[in-house]
Amino acid sequence: MKFILIFGPQAVGKMTVGQELAEITDLKLFHNHMTIDLVTNFFNYGSKTGTRLVNLFRQEIFEEVSKSDLYGLIFTYVWAFNMQEDWDYVNKVSSLFESRGGYVYFVELEADLEERLERNKSSNRLEHKPSKRNIKWSEEDLKNSMEKYRLNSLEGEINYPNYLKINNTTLSAEEVAQKIKEKFHL
Repeated sequence: MKFILIFGPQAVGKMTVGQELAEITDLKLFHNHMTIDLVTNFFNYGSKTGTRLVNLFRQEIFEEVSKSDLYGLIFTYVWAFNMQEDWDYVNKVSSLFESRGGYVYFVELEADLEERLERNKSSNRLEHKPSKRNIKWSEEDLKNSMEKYRLNSLEGEINYPNYLKINNTTLSAEEVAQKIKEKFHL
């Protein structure tokens, strides 16, 4: 079992890269908005109930996939490096897969703000993430989160053995997916 965590700030291209990686491997894509947008049909994601349900659905999917005979799973995540609970969450999910004999791979994406603002309006993003269709709100949220959270790691901060950081400002999702496939022999 392979668990690929693709992380980085909003609109950096995590889902799109995940889609491309799933196309060229036998990995399944589980992008973070699959649970967020499901739950927000009923409860605000930021609410106690909304957050609990998102986490519950994700955990149950991780549990079942980690016990399955699937080749592997790609999961996308916005990791706030200045929040200990995000570190704890990443370690918890990684440990689950490793405890069942799986291999965990970490892929960090970074891109310039201008490029992310353009990607925030892409048709693929808006098609697969209904909660991002309010562009004005989404752009404000993207910018505000940069003031509150550190969404890319510092040099040397990530010490996991299977780690790759890619600045994909000028790279296509296909190019990034190919780099990931080659680096980790997927």
